[in-house]
Amino acid sequence: MRYELYYWPSIPGRGEFVRLALEQGAADYVDAAREPGRGNGVQAMVRWLEDRKLERPPFAPPFLKAGRLVIAQTANILLYLGPRLGLVGKSEANRLWAHQLQLTIADFVGEIHDVHHPIAGSLYYQEQKKEARRRAAHLREERLPKFLGYFERVLVRNGAAQGYSIGRSVSYVDLSLFQLIAGLRYAFPATMARVETNYPRLAGLHDRIAGRPRIADYLDSARRLPFNEDGIFRHYPELDA
Repeated sequence: MRYELYYWPSIPGRGEFVRLALEQGAADYVDAAREPGRGNGVQAMVRWLEDRKLERPPFAPPFLKAGRLVIAQTANILLYLGPRLGLVGKSEANRLWAHQLQLTIADFVGEIHDVHHPIAGSLYYQEQKKEARRRAAHLREERLPKFLGYFERVLVRNGAAQGYSIGRSVSYVDLSLFQLIAGLRYAFPATMARVETNYPRLAGLHDRIAGRPRIADYLDSARRLPFNEDGIFRHYPELDA
C-alpha cells in the first residue's frame, strides 16, 4: 500500500500526528500537497476537497488516500493506520482505548488552537488579542494541568516498566503525545519550564520517542516541518507566563 497524505504544506498542524505514525511505521507514503510540479501540491488537495463526484468527501485536511479509501479526521486516520503499521495492539479493547486517548488529544489540541483564535478562526490573531490573553490564562492555569495530569496518570497506570501509554510497545498515541509536548514547549516555553516537572512520565516519553531511530531520522530531515505562527502551536510571548 502506498499512502497519500493531504495536508497544508507549510505547517505541521494536525497532519503532523499522521506523519509521525507513517514515519514510525516505515510506511510508503507521499506528502501529496508538498509535491512539486504543475497540478500537484495544494492544487491537488483542493481538487479532492472540491470533487463533487466523491460519495464520501472529506470536510477538510488532513485526509489520507489508501487505495480506494479516502479517510479524514486525524483520529480516524490513525484508527485506520494503527493496526496496519503495528502501532496498536490487536485486541478490540486496545484499539478502542487508543482511539479514546487520541480523541482526548484532539480535544486538547482544539483548545490549544483556540487560545490564539478564541473568537473565530476567520479573524487574525491581532483582531482578538485581548480575548486571547484571557483564554491563554485559562489554558495555562486550568486546562493544561487537567489534560497533562490525565495523560500522566495514563502512563503511570500502564506501569513504570512499560514506558508507554498502552501495553509494552510504542503506539500512535505515544507519537501523538510526543508531538503534543513538543508543541507546548514551543508555544508556551515559560509555562512548560515551570510545570513540566509535574509530569515526568510525559517528559520521559517525549525523549524516548525523539530517540527512536526512525523518528530521529525524520526529525533531522527536511520532511519535518518546523513549528511556526501559522499552525496550531504558536508562540506569542504575551500569551505565555
